[in-house]
Amino acid sequence: MASLRILMVTAELAPFAKAGGLADMVAGLGRALVRRGHDVRILVPHYRLPGFPAATLALAPDPFTSPVRLGGTHPPVSLLAVPMAPGEPRLYAVEAPGLVPPGSIYGGGDDEARRFALLAHAVIPLCAATGFTPDVVHCHDWHAALAPLLLNGPGGSALREHGTRTLLTLHNIGYQGVFDAALTEDLGLAACTGLLPDPDRAAGQVNFLRAGIASADALSTVSPTHATELLTPGYGHGLDGDLRERSAVLTGILNGVDYGAWDPANDALLPARYSATDLAGKAACRAALAGLTGLQAGGRPLVGCVSRLATQKGLHLLLQALPRFLDVGRVAAVLLGTGDPALQAEFTALAARYPGRFAFLDRHDEALARLVYAGADAFTVPSLYEPCGLSQLYAMRYGAVPVVRATGGLRDTVDHFDPPTGQGTGSVFRDADADGLAWGLEEMLRWFADPVAWRQVQANAMAVDFSWDHQAPLYEALYRSLR
Repeated sequence: MASLRILMVTAELAPFAKAGGLADMVAGLGRALVRRGHDVRILVPHYRLPGFPAATLALAPDPFTSPVRLGGTHPPVSLLAVPMAPGEPRLYAVEAPGLVPPGSIYGGGDDEARRFALLAHAVIPLCAATGFTPDVVHCHDWHAALAPLLLNGPGGSALREHGTRTLLTLHNIGYQGVFDAALTEDLGLAACTGLLPDPDRAAGQVNFLRAGIASADALSTVSPTHATELLTPGYGHGLDGDLRERSAVLTGILNGVDYGAWDPANDALLPARYSATDLAGKAACRAALAGLTGLQAGGRPLVGCVSRLATQKGLHLLLQALPRFLDVGRVAAVLLGTGDPALQAEFTALAARYPGRFAFLDRHDEALARLVYAGADAFTVPSLYEPCGLSQLYAMRYGAVPVVRATGGLRDTVDHFDPPTGQGTGSVFRDADADGLAWGLEEMLRWFADPVAWRQVQANAMAVDFSWDHQAPLYEALYRSLR
């Protein structure tokens, strides 16, 4: 079949600009589509981050005047071509004075609205300047969600006539990009106000994500179960009605994993490498993690968690359930993450209460995250909702048996282990409360006490294959359906 021309628009891209799983997903999918012979290009803001290759940026098209008011003016905007290694998608970055503060991806407030509005506005001039007519503009989350709206407006008519279609992927509907309607003109949306959804105009606001949901030719989210959940009030975050209206074009496709980057057999950031057939290196990683954190794991399971500290992640369940196990020394546990200051304070207090049994690592550290995956016996993801989740997928490959709640992609990727049949990959609990998580941990402890059962569930988890080689063809089929 003929190759496709795909332009992805995103706020994040690993390894250059990463705050969470969005960055890994875009990088992994883009790379997989290139391997399948497609012309893939990615557009991001030009970040001033340590890993971003600013020194090698080369000016591509001529500057254009920003439709978005920045710093009280409409400054010139440059589109920069970022040299990439062979086998990678082509990368472009949007550059304008004051667009992105140094050292950050997100910043909040009206400046963030302007930043991502300009990212969406840059799609049309980028295509014109590079002579690239995409078959699909694939937009990720609210940051890129104005692009379908703009492509449906007057400026996008040429691309629409050439057959360009849009796909909006919802990674986390809890973040929608909602701003005061007084910004409409500053965001360069005056010509498209008639295309903005009625509820937002009535409420005097601009909701980037709702506008994208109404405007995109197709919608997707990152697991089949979450695609169903989004249609309900409990998960739709106020947009379930909008999604029910467009449910015929909503698809759920699981995220994949780039096992070239996430495999304990060749992970250079680990103190020792290992595989499912030789776990000696995992024992060395466990010892290294215990030594680094001061945990006295001994013969009890070491439970890991790597998470953004947010209500969505269900970490209050961890605060409520863990003491039942820490009080009597049944587990040792470590949490790595940053975020909500209130949760940071509570986990700091928990670590002080249980020295040697619980450790809280209050930072974002890629190498340390990998050590937690490799050094943990079990790994918990107690999310209230989880569109897909990558941490449980990484944990399984690294031999850390997952303990997860039955929601979204967690439900789609982890099967509850059944010792009599030897089938299953982890512990799956139903109820979003401390008793539910405690039940899930009790199941894990039951298997851990039986070396045969434990080795089986661990081997099952390490053997599952969620590589992009399986998931990318599903996106490819969705792209082709839009043509």
